[in-house]
Amino acid sequence: MSSIHLLPDLLINQIAAGEVIERPASALKELMENSLDAGATDIAVQLEGGGVKLLRIRDNGRGIAKDELALALMRHATSKIASLDDLQRVASMGFRGEALASMAAVAQLTLSSRTAEDAHGWKVEAIDGHISEPIPSSQPQGTTIELRELYFNTPARRKFLKTDSTEFAHCDETFKRIALSRPDVAFSLQHNGKTIWQLPAQTIVERIAAILGNDFGEAAVSVERQAANLSLQGLAALPAYSRSSRDAQYFFVNGRFIRDKVASHALRQAYQDILHHQRHPAFVLFLDMPPEQVDVNVHPAKSEVRFRESQGIHQFLFHTVQEALSSPMKDSVPQQTDAAANDESAAPSPHPSYTLQQQGIAFGAAQRQATYRLWETQTAEKGEGEREKGKTEPAFDVTLPSSPFPLPAQEHPLGYALGQLSGVYILAQNAQGLIVVDMHAAHERIVYERLKAALDNERIAAQPLLIPVSFYAEPLDVATVEAEQETLHRLGFDLAPLSPTQLALRAMPTMLKQSEAETMALEVLRELREYGASRALTERRNELLATMACHASVRANHALSITEMNALLREMEQTERADQCNHGRPTWFQMTMGDLDKMFMRGK
Repeated sequence: MSSIHLLPDLLINQIAAGEVIERPASALKELMENSLDAGATDIAVQLEGGGVKLLRIRDNGRGIAKDELALALMRHATSKIASLDDLQRVASMGFRGEALASMAAVAQLTLSSRTAEDAHGWKVEAIDGHISEPIPSSQPQGTTIELRELYFNTPARRKFLKTDSTEFAHCDETFKRIALSRPDVAFSLQHNGKTIWQLPAQTIVERIAAILGNDFGEAAVSVERQAANLSLQGLAALPAYSRSSRDAQYFFVNGRFIRDKVASHALRQAYQDILHHQRHPAFVLFLDMPPEQVDVNVHPAKSEVRFRESQGIHQFLFHTVQEALSSPMKDSVPQQTDAAANDESAAPSPHPSYTLQQQGIAFGAAQRQATYRLWETQTAEKGEGEREKGKTEPAFDVTLPSSPFPLPAQEHPLGYALGQLSGVYILAQNAQGLIVVDMHAAHERIVYERLKAALDNERIAAQPLLIPVSFYAEPLDVATVEAEQETLHRLGFDLAPLSPTQLALRAMPTMLKQSEAETMALEVLRELREYGASRALTERRNELLATMACHASVRANHALSITEMNALLREMEQTERADQCNHGRPTWFQMTMGDLDKMFMRGK
């Protein structure tokens, strides 16, 4: 058996590189973060071969003095922490002092730098762990680091790298994350001589729009809240913009992009009432907190953190994002200025328009039609809200009232009803043009929110039936009625066994229709039987109430009077999350007069 011995420094650094520098994107992240820590305001990245052949980063930061260049490439050499106390409240992006040493062990590295005090720059080279003496360089103030042939001396490790296009895709994602975290810094990215990104210093809203596109901005609401020493701000997309993956989720803690289970769960819960099935929300959120309350020294890649008060962070994130997504329309109506009133193209959308107050730039959600089409192409929900096929012949007539309607006031963003289309949609006129409302989806959301509020107050109101409804039930359903009387009363049902296979419904929730009494009672019993009262009223509560709301909502081909339609519109304006039904589908969208003019080519 061989004796214990110390490993050579080069081998130690090559082992460390396996964790710290997993691929070119890992090296890019470490180097860009070093540039930010150095106070750079302009960072330029050049890649070749996905970053494997060449990865060069130039910044205009403070630079590194001549006598510290070689030290910067040594393991655990850093200017960012000096004691355990510093580590426990670290505020810089980097602090381990491992990254540069690891890169120097597995790539051909050139480091050039110049401080403001130096007359010219200095350069050192590192190959196979050997660092050259500094030589003069024409480097401007700042630092340039060049990596060539990553893992050239560890061929087994290099075989694990993917194709150039795959490695570049990872580099591009890393670049976007860091660019989002610091909109005050100018960034550029070139790959194989082609400019991919050219981002000037800009506001956070402008940076988000530049990277994620206008579609995200138009479908997003502002998130902004401060409580004690916590601050959260950013943008969260409405469910119509949801994705099949987590690619559009950017969450930052003190400017550092992270993936955290506590934060992910809180944000997922905030969307639970409005997100369609297995879709994933999209957001760009920035959480700022005292550095000592979060441990970033969890993983070499620093992409994971550990919160000191994880439960408090969870509740803060959940309630802040949930409130931003659930603001009633009437509380968020944008005010139209006199200048905008004279400019048809500047007419505000009746959909809530939100701003990041610190930036003073609105990011409206005007293009509801575009997000509606996005949803249509992304989801194929079956059964929910289906039209009653076969009962009536398809009709495309529009029932219009005989009397004229006044132009809606600004306090009514959904305007006034004009009529129904095919017994499914409500057509309404507002100050901007035409509103189309899916009446079943909208009413379903209204009833659902009422049921939730009632259950939160311990009991859903019930109405006794003049003549009890009797119906057949499985023996297990009858047994469930006998065992879960208190839970049924809380849900607004008064059920009693008539025989081993018969039940009598003597009272039901006031919000439900008597025609749905039997079906709804059986649905509730099935939920209680399968999951038990405890789970049905806790983790399954929303699913149960959503089912009840669906049965209580107005159905397709149900004729509504103009008064009833307007009442529904006013209810929508006052209801939280009224923009989406319980399954994440849009409940309405706007067609402005400009949209209609384009369709009919007016003015051309």
